[in-house]
Amino acid sequence: MVIRAVRRLIGIMIPLPRDLALAWSTIRGNKGGFAGSFVAIVVGSAVIAACGILLQSGLSNGVTPERYAGAAVTIGAPQSFWLDESAEVRYRERVTLPADAVAAVAAVPGVASAVGDVSIQVSLLSADGDVVTGPHDFPVLGHGWSAAALAPFTVDQGRAPTEPGEVVLDADLAARAGLSIDSTAQIVVGSTPAAYQVVGIARAPATLDRQSALFFSDDQATRLSGRPDRVDAIGVSAAPGVAAEELAERIRAAVPEVVVHTGADRGDVEFLDVGDARSLVVESAASFGGTMVLIVVFVVASTLALSVRQRRRELALLRAIGTTPRQIHGMVSAEMTLVSLVGALVGVLPGIALAYAMRGVFVLVGAAPPDFALQVGVLPLLAALVLCVISARLAGWLVVRRAARVSPVEALGDAAIEPKRLGKIRLIIGVLLIPLGLLLTLGNVASPGDSAADTAASAVLLFVVALGCLGPLLFNGALRLFGRLVNPRTTASSFLARSNTRANWRQLSAAATPLAMGVTLAAVQVFGASTTLGGAQRQLAEGLRADYALTAPSAAGISPEVVDAVRQTSGVAVVTPVARSQALLTFPSEDSTATRVFAAQGVTPDRLSETIDLAVTQGDIAELRGETVALSRIAAETVRGTVGETIELRLGDSHLLNPRVVAIYENGLGFGDVTLPNELVVAHTTAQVNSAVLVSAADGADPTALQQALRGAVERFPTVQVGDRERFLAAPGVGGTGDWALNLLFQTLLLGYIAIAVVNTLVMATTARVREFAMLRLIGASRDQVRKMVSGEARVVVVMALLFGSLAMIPPLVGFSLGLTQSAAPSFSLLGAIAIVALTVALSWGAITVATRFAMRAAPADAIGERSC
Repeated sequence: MVIRAVRRLIGIMIPLPRDLALAWSTIRGNKGGFAGSFVAIVVGSAVIAACGILLQSGLSNGVTPERYAGAAVTIGAPQSFWLDESAEVRYRERVTLPADAVAAVAAVPGVASAVGDVSIQVSLLSADGDVVTGPHDFPVLGHGWSAAALAPFTVDQGRAPTEPGEVVLDADLAARAGLSIDSTAQIVVGSTPAAYQVVGIARAPATLDRQSALFFSDDQATRLSGRPDRVDAIGVSAAPGVAAEELAERIRAAVPEVVVHTGADRGDVEFLDVGDARSLVVESAASFGGTMVLIVVFVVASTLALSVRQRRRELALLRAIGTTPRQIHGMVSAEMTLVSLVGALVGVLPGIALAYAMRGVFVLVGAAPPDFALQVGVLPLLAALVLCVISARLAGWLVVRRAARVSPVEALGDAAIEPKRLGKIRLIIGVLLIPLGLLLTLGNVASPGDSAADTAASAVLLFVVALGCLGPLLFNGALRLFGRLVNPRTTASSFLARSNTRANWRQLSAAATPLAMGVTLAAVQVFGASTTLGGAQRQLAEGLRADYALTAPSAAGISPEVVDAVRQTSGVAVVTPVARSQALLTFPSEDSTATRVFAAQGVTPDRLSETIDLAVTQGDIAELRGETVALSRIAAETVRGTVGETIELRLGDSHLLNPRVVAIYENGLGFGDVTLPNELVVAHTTAQVNSAVLVSAADGADPTALQQALRGAVERFPTVQVGDRERFLAAPGVGGTGDWALNLLFQTLLLGYIAIAVVNTLVMATTARVREFAMLRLIGASRDQVRKMVSGEARVVVVMALLFGSLAMIPPLVGFSLGLTQSAAPSFSLLGAIAIVALTVALSWGAITVATRFAMRAAPADAIGERSC
């Protein structure tokens, strides 16, 4: 029995050559019916191929090492926290290694030498006082001279640095800064400048494309790094005859706590942004690519279902003359094989172009470096081809089951009369999904914290599916209530439109329902983003009390000594340094634990409310000292943290601590969900600097005089800039839109694909009415009257789609807003609303108008006998 079932499945899924020949004949005779499926497969293939290219690039792509080019193996600390075996979170700051790990690695057999390296973020000033950046605005990094051997750098002019006040520059950096041997270089570490004598000009074997390098003596580099007992990375040279991979295995076995890299992966240790980008690209491409495979199945199934419904007379006749269900399956299977194979092949080239466009968005929002290259291989394109064919075949099998199962007599009955009632199962599912969606969005049954907002936003899928199930019923009811208003009976064309909509409401609902589903998804995405950004902006505007803000280029930051200088300035009341980073909070979840990532800031608690009002609701922010933490309401609800209890927290460099919760506040969207003591956060950032310093003026202080005094106080810190509070809002780390931009990218692709499905449905439904249009024209209706009739129907479709889409979007948006801001009123974007309405009208009216013109291109007498077009 099992063997028989397998043979039957193979017979259905793998068409024979004669089936393919027959399929080609049926496709040629029914081009309009397969056009929708073909377009859906082409676009689906393009998107899946693009995701595959990004996935392959993220898994195998790396940036060629520059300073570590001469090392056989590079070693770093674990830069990721693994949520499970397949999911990871990259630490925002560089995770360092203990300095004694260098000796442990050097003792491994086969290691010729092991050199510990530290990277110090510096700013080099030109003779005019301008900051000299690296190539393409990449940073300038300082290192100890011993690490120069890892490239290896060689001294072209002068000698190596041996004293604390000496430095060696790479040749390109020296040329751009206008420095030469024995000249004096002004180098800023943090915010403090110091004069160094240039004692050498060095050159690497290859051009430095992602950085500029300068070298201090080893002792000076260790002192400037601020971590004398830590190193950033270890470069290893192999003994003669020892392969890099073999040496890497030996090091992993001997020193298991380190992460060993060879080949192109060595660049991940040297450039953290490359590893971050690879992780993000892999996660995003895999997640969205998998979603797209499912969407392709549903979209192809929907367009194929419409095609099968239009061919019901043909299929009924085949059943009546003795065609078996297996033969029906084989015919449709062969048809979908040909359509999907050709469509997937056509979509490959646009997929490559789409991959480059998506890479451009990643680069634009800062999620990937500009030199992140794509690898266009055969495997992603082949995967897109196979997945599209399988998806289309699966969709064909799902759609044709009923047509193949019914008896010949029932098949002829179905062909004559289209059912007016919805199936009981479909009706029950649709009715049950509505209260379930309301319960998830407004019933407080979701997990608290950010999960509540996420659950409310995700519940939109329940309302979308409910729309799909109940769409025809809702359409008919709304048509009876509002049909006279949408289509007043004033002309012959409007009379025809109104009569036709009442008679063919089931067919028109098939066009309005997917359009309403698209409106709902688009509205939740657009207005969800505006609610989040609007909430963050309100909290920033209401909570920022400072009069002035000190900022610096993101790479430089502001050193703690700047804070001390500003505090001594006359007219200053409160000074609050702000350091930004990342925090990973681990908390009990069901039978195990869960970890969530939150934006973190480090501040000083003294009179904090005079510079930043976090809207504390519980506890006392003044207790924020030592190993303590304040959490936003969302974070506290997520990790179930209460005032007085301790939580498990990892800082951005993986440092683990168990701080005590001292306060809970509301303004987490604007200022970050985790607030820690400033000294704690600064000590565990890569550059060990603040992001900004906020200043509040004393009562009665003259604004102009105080601003001048602040500029005088920071005059000896050349990278620090004084500005008003708006400068803080524009500083790096405030109001970032990178995550939303990436989310918007993928949602746009998804909605675009759904829009294509909607257009397919509208075009196929309209072009199938050739005989109806021809009959109207033969009994006296003019072309213009028929077009106006169709325009009236399109008006009904648009109004009903916007009505149902708007109703379905309200509960998810209200629940989302309640979860984030505790306000039931989400922020609506006028521009977004106009765009949604305009796109809905353009899609529906445009598709129906074009399809109507196409359907009436033939003479009525010729068209009356056509089966379809």
